[in-house]
Amino acid sequence: MAFFETLNDRLRKRAAFRRTRHELEGLPLETRVDLNINGRERDVARSAVYG
Repeated sequence: MAFFETLNDRLRKRAAFRRTRHELEGLPLETRVDLNINGRERDVARSAVYG
């Protein structure tokens, strides 16, 4: 059972990462620059999901 729980957790985190990255990339450029995340959307999403 632990294998499937780990797999399920990884799949949920991966889906959350993709959603978060997509949302960050969808922000207007001006907003991304104001938040200082322009060009770092992937890193910010990874940190938000995986810690």
